[in-house]
This record gives sequence, C-alpha cells and structure tokens, in this order.
Amino acid sequence: MKVAVLGGYGLIGAACVRALKAAGHQVIGVGRSHRHAMRADPDIEWFLTDIGQTAIATWQSQLSDVDVVINASGLLQGGAELRAIHVDTLTNLTQALAGTDTHLIHISAAGVSPNASTAFFRTKAEGDAIIQASDFRWTILRPTLVLAPQAYGGTALLRAAAAFPMVEPRIFPETPLQSIHIDDLTTAVLACAEGEIPPQEIYDLTEPDSHPFATVVRKLRRWQGLPDWRGTFPVPTFAARLIGWAADMAGGFGWRSPFRTTALKVMQTGVSGDPTHWVKNGGTPARPLDKTLATLPSTTQERWFARLFLLLPVGILGLSAFWIATGLITLADPNAAVTVLTSRGFAEPFAQVATFGGSGLDLLLGIAILFRRSARLACLGMAALSLVYLILGTFTAPDLWADPLGPFVKILPAMLLPLFVAAILEER
Repeated sequence: MKVAVLGGYGLIGAACVRALKAAGHQVIGVGRSHRHAMRADPDIEWFLTDIGQTAIATWQSQLSDVDVVINASGLLQGGAELRAIHVDTLTNLTQALAGTDTHLIHISAAGVSPNASTAFFRTKAEGDAIIQASDFRWTILRPTLVLAPQAYGGTALLRAAAAFPMVEPRIFPETPLQSIHIDDLTTAVLACAEGEIPPQEIYDLTEPDSHPFATVVRKLRRWQGLPDWRGTFPVPTFAARLIGWAADMAGGFGWRSPFRTTALKVMQTGVSGDPTHWVKNGGTPARPLDKTLATLPSTTQERWFARLFLLLPVGILGLSAFWIATGLITLADPNAAVTVLTSRGFAEPFAQVATFGGSGLDLLLGIAILFRRSARLACLGMAALSLVYLILGTFTAPDLWADPLGPFVKILPAMLLPLFVAAILEER
C-alpha cells in the first residue's frame, strides 16, 4: 500500500514510518521542517507543508493515490496553533478524503473529552468528532503514555524525574498512570492499515493495569540503573503550578518544555484507558510496564540524557545571567572600563568603542540564548567572543595570565560551557 504519515518525524510518526517500511509499504512523510524530515528518514518521499494551513484542494492533490493516511501529528500546548493542528487539519483532511476509499487512521489520546480540563484534550476530542461524522473508512486510536527509546515530551519528563539527584521529588504520587510500548502502538497502526481490525471504531491502546505515578518513576529509576534515593520531599501543588507557569513562560521564547501546565494537569488527573474493546476486536494486547522497560535499552546514553535534561535549563539561565551581568556591570561604570584600556596603551576613542561595543554584545548574547531559535547561535557567539577577549587580552596584558585570581584562566571554562550547551540543544 501507499501510506501517508502526518507528523512523520515525530516520536510516534517516525516509529510508524519505520514499521510501515519494514512491512513493505510505500511511505510518504508529511511535516513542516525539511531539516527534521531529512534527519528522521532521508530515503522516503516527503510532502513539506504546514498541515494546519493546508487547503482541501492541496490535500486532494497530494493524497489522490494514497491508500491509507495516518495522522500522528499533535501539539501539547499552543493556543491558536493547537486548534489548527487538532481541528482545522482534520476539518480540511476529512473533506478532502470524502467519498474516497482512503482509510484514515487517527492517533488521538486516551482521556480526550469535550469537557476535559486542558485545551489539548478538548481540541483532540473535537477532532475525533469530526472524523466520526465522516463518510469514509476511519479508525481512531487512543494510546496512553507512549514509552519509546527516544525521549520526548512526557517520556522525557518521566526520565528526568527518575534521574533527580539524591532525593525523590514526590509530585502527584498517587495519580494513576498507564503506558504503552511504542512497538505495540505501531503494531496496532499496522494491523489497522492492513485491514486486520474493524474500522469505524475507537480503540484505547494501553497496558491492562495502572500504576501510581510515584511507582512508575521509581521503576524508571531502577531501569536507568541509578541507586535508590536517600530520601523524599513532597512537591506541593502550588510549587507544581509555579513550575508550570515558568515552563509556559519559556514556551513564549520557543521552548516546548514537558513541564508546561498542560502536561502537569495531565499528570495530576492521570492517564488511563480500557483496552478491552481493542482486544475483543482482534488487537494484540499491549505489554505491561515491566515488560516494556525490559525491552527498552537502558544504557549510559539514558543516564546522560536524564541528567543533562535537568541541567540544560540551568545552563541556559546561568549563561544568560552571566553575560547580561557582565554587560550591565560595564555600563554601570563605563569610565572605569575605558581607563583600564587606556592604561594599557589604547587610544581613548578605541577604548570607548571597545567598552560600549563589548558590553552591547554581552547583553545581546545573554538575551539571545533565552530564545530557542537563536540559542545555538548565541552559544557559539559566546564561545567566539570569549576567545576574542582572551586573544586581545593576551596581547595587551599578558601579565594577567600570572594574576593570582586567574582572570584569563577563568575565561577557558566560560568558553567551554556554551559549547557544551549548544551540543545538547537537540529536542528530536
């Protein structure tokens, strides 16, 4: 068959692409970013588009010879963009597929409801209703928390919580949580695509039993190979709200943190489903959590990711504070900085340009690293500017290398930290 996968480079979409290819099907990936598409799978055909803005006629043209469409796109939080992805896309897509033999397999989420506490679940429910009203073949799959080798979103949040140092942060400890292995999800998608499961149905995909959130986190810590915590500390609800508020603020700068309020609300209310209908209709039962963890790789990379995931925002905020502070300190008393340069033999006009130009660059880099789009470039700029400062300082004041306080020596780690942060900025 020829299958189009919307969100083809996402956590679930990329796994669906791999499973479909392994089964011998021709796959077309659909997504917005060429860079992410080529990184996910450069060997398949890609239709690059903003799916929330794609017109009905465009869908009809692109999907005219497609047998199955799998919608694995989704967005946790995002205002108008959230509605565009979950509702507008399905409105146009279902109209484009009306009257065709194409089978639409829509990957929704367990717990969706028009009256849900989050816009994520409400818009997902609205999209599900649009599909249910359609006159072509459709299947709606509602997985619980998807666990995969790749860490993103909720799975990244769990990994980070499990790797918290020394003591266990107990947040929503009794919240029920169910999960599904990514391979069980792709097996279900493949079974639906190949006609093994009755269409025109909604299926929950999940392991049979639920677990308290704290139990899941402890199982993940043991799976990561980390020692037991030495103690616990409760995270009060107001502190969780503050974390969510801070993560939402970061979202305005382009950071899609799994600690945003939507994710925390989901974790507070729980993630659960009932696989009975799926199994009764011939679906393969999903493996329980212990078997999921037993079949996922737990390596040094896992521990590195979990720890660095917690340190990344600390590194970004620390670098921002450092560079903004250096710029402001210089501007607070520019004459002192000018005097330092003129005392080393520089002409006063050059000293003034260097003082105000350097402080301006420091401020610019300290602000730029706060924005996701410019963070990597800012990190490289910090390393480069530190090197320039070091070279110029070496030529003009080589005696500072022997200064007991080590002002030049301390520039070296200041160069390395932004390079380190730049190296771990990838989200997918």
